[in-house]
Amino acid sequence: MANFSVLGQPIGTDGFFVIGGPCVIENEAAALEAAQFLKETCVSLNIPFVYKSSYDKANRTSIDAYRGPGLQTGLAILAKVREKLQTPVLTDVHSVVEIDAAAAIVDILQIPAFLARQTDLLLAAGRTGKPVNIKKSQFLAPWDMAPVIEKIVRTGNDKVLLTERGTQFGYNNLVVDMRSIPILSATHCPVVFDATHSVQLPGGQGSCSGGERQFVAPLARAAVAAGAHGVFLEVHENPDAALCDGPNSLPFSEVRALLEELRDLYRLVQQRRGACQ
Repeated sequence: MANFSVLGQPIGTDGFFVIGGPCVIENEAAALEAAQFLKETCVSLNIPFVYKSSYDKANRTSIDAYRGPGLQTGLAILAKVREKLQTPVLTDVHSVVEIDAAAAIVDILQIPAFLARQTDLLLAAGRTGKPVNIKKSQFLAPWDMAPVIEKIVRTGNDKVLLTERGTQFGYNNLVVDMRSIPILSATHCPVVFDATHSVQLPGGQGSCSGGERQFVAPLARAAVAAGAHGVFLEVHENPDAALCDGPNSLPFSEVRALLEELRDLYRLVQQRRGACQ
C-alpha cells in the first residue's frame, strides 16, 4: 500500500502521525479552536497531523442525541478549518450520496466501523481517489479486513488506512486485542489505533454511550508498542460538556504529554526493530 501526503503531511508506515479532533462538529468556533490547538501541539512535537470531526453521527444511541450540523453546514466548517489553518481534514461518510460532496472538501474519507462491509460505500469512496480510512468493525476479526481492503483496491485506489477501535465484548463493553495491530499491519496498510473510541462503553449510560478515558493513555502506549503507525484521538476543551462522546474524549490539558510519549515510544520501537534486522 502507498504512503501518501495530504497538504504536506506525510501519512503512512514510515513515521508516527495523529488524527484527532472533537467527535462531532459543534460549531465553527469550537472546530477552529480544537484544530488550532492540535496543529500547534503537533507542529511543536514534529508530528504530522490530520484534523477529524463529523458533520453527522448517524449511529447514535438515542433519537434525541445530537448528531451534528449536517452535511452542508458541516462541510463548510471543515473547509474553513482546512483553508484557515492549512490543516488536512478527515470526516466520515455514511452513504453513497454523501461521497462526492465530502470528497470535494476533505483530504481523507473515513468509513465508520459499522459500515466497513458496505460494498457500495467502499467502492464509491475508493473511486474518488482520495485516501480512505476504514475503521475495523466491532464485530470483525482483524483478518476479516483483507476483503474490505480489496474492495477499495479494486477501484485502483491503494491509499488505504486501517483503524483498530476495539471489539464488542459482552454487553456495553469493548476490548482491544493487541494482536490485531500486527495482523492488520501484515496488509501493508498504515495502521491507526483509535485510543478514545476503544474505551467507549456503547450504550453504557442508557440513552447514550459512556466511556473510561482513564484507559486512553495505557491502551495508546500498548498499541504503539505493538506497531501502530498512528493514533486517533477525540479531544475536547471540556469533555464533560461535549455534545457527543464526552466520556471517552481527552481534555486539551492531557494531549501534549501523551503525544510526546507516544512519539518517543514509536521512535524507540522503530530503532529496536531496525537493530534486529
